[in-house]
Amino acid sequence: MDEILMTEYRGDILECINRGHIVIVDDKGKIVHEVGDGDFQAYFRSSAKPIQAIPFISRGLQEKFNLTDKELAILAASHRAEKEHVDVLVNVMNKIGIKDEEFICKPTYPLKEDEKIKLIKAGEEKKSIYHNCSGKHLGLMGLCLDMGEDMKNYWKKDSIIQKEILRYISYMADIDEGEIGIGVDGCGVPVFAAPLKNLATAYMKMACPEVIKHRKVRDSVIKITKVMNTYPKMISGTGLICSTLLEDENIIAKGGARGIYCFGLKKEKLGIAIKVMDGSEAPWPYIIISILEQLNYENKNTIKKLRDRFNSELVNDNNLIVGRRVCKFKL
Repeated sequence: MDEILMTEYRGDILECINRGHIVIVDDKGKIVHEVGDGDFQAYFRSSAKPIQAIPFISRGLQEKFNLTDKELAILAASHRAEKEHVDVLVNVMNKIGIKDEEFICKPTYPLKEDEKIKLIKAGEEKKSIYHNCSGKHLGLMGLCLDMGEDMKNYWKKDSIIQKEILRYISYMADIDEGEIGIGVDGCGVPVFAAPLKNLATAYMKMACPEVIKHRKVRDSVIKITKVMNTYPKMISGTGLICSTLLEDENIIAKGGARGIYCFGLKKEKLGIAIKVMDGSEAPWPYIIISILEQLNYENKNTIKKLRDRFNSELVNDNNLIVGRRVCKFKL
């Protein structure tokens, strides 16, 4: 059963309730904290992107395509197509040898509003490279070239590369392939579902690669997490929750659509998965702040940075405080 994770008050009147689940596992995959149901089956959505980049790295494709670490980081991104993102994406496209029309995700404008307006005013057309999943797609198409798969099939669940991705999801999440649910993601490629505790386990392994027995997988996890922490802005965008958390080298984090958020704490050897049941992303920062505070997280500067960037007070269009957000769950 889901539980209340966050409430919003306008004045003294309750206006909104966000229910959901939180599960935290230790370095043995054992649940140490649970709010709601750790067995709730949830799609990884974009929180799977760092895992989906692992086979690209383990097959030596960073070296094969001569990608910089910054370019590698964009493969794990849900970017906003800020100028810096697009510059990096175009470099990756050129190095791998991909054309915009080869993406399965349809052309769009950037999620970053000012970049979108700038392009429209200039009369520029929509492009697939602006899609916030384009980095992941470039990695998948790079796998196609390396594994001999027809590029037109990279999005199909029975393709060689998607079967390879499924194996890595299974390994990282400690769940049999046959128990993983498979749907179609918003960007057109397969998306994977598992109990929330298994999503947390995958992020525990991302944070604690020493528990990974397979050397190539372990080395690839170390690599992808390193570039995510080194180039946090590449993973989402300026001032956003993923980039904010990744500025802390002790945290590996990635959100997904419809309320999914996963992160791992390296020193603490913990993996955390959150599912907001109404699918909203707005509660994430406040839930994460509460989790870190309840865990007595050592880096208080990270908590302060989160509080500064994500004000728990409700502020209206006239810059007046009109309410507050409150997290009351207990780990």
